[in-house]
Amino acid sequence: MTESDDFKKNVKMAVKGDKDAFSRLYTLVYKEMYYTAYYSLRNEHDVDDVISETILDAFSSIKKLRNEEAFKAWIFKILSAKIKRKQSEYANTPSDIDEPEYQNMFYKNFEYENVELAQAMDHIEDEDRMILSMSVLCGYTGDEIASVCGLNPSTVRSRLLRTKEKLKKYISVQSR
Repeated sequence: MTESDDFKKNVKMAVKGDKDAFSRLYTLVYKEMYYTAYYSLRNEHDVDDVISETILDAFSSIKKLRNEEAFKAWIFKILSAKIKRKQSEYANTPSDIDEPEYQNMFYKNFEYENVELAQAMDHIEDEDRMILSMSVLCGYTGDEIASVCGLNPSTVRSRLLRTKEKLKKYISVQSR
């Protein structure tokens, strides 16, 4: 049995209510979910919240999933909605995210080759950071990211290109 067949089998079992099968599926995507959420939110507590909420929603609604192959895109759509909701809360409430303790937590949890990259990540838009993390860290294609984020694939590709250029420009200015 191939890994793909095993994955589909676990999805089918999870749709039928098998908690262990759902748990096995979660272990296949949790790192990608965590990285995407962390790069998007940059706050460990909020990341834990959106991951927990995503898993609860996914588990309670997995019976609605019709295509076994769509599991990853489906769970990332849920995660994306949770991230966007949390980001909108940031805009509506005062935040301590700029306090040194939060920034140190962010920089400590991810090893950057240089500090400039870590600082550059703070200068890109929330949704662009999510697109970048899904592409670079998780290996999703532009079409897959578009499906998850509800965007046009060409929009995703152009935003990804602009974001990479913005990061490159920021780092080159900072390293002078």
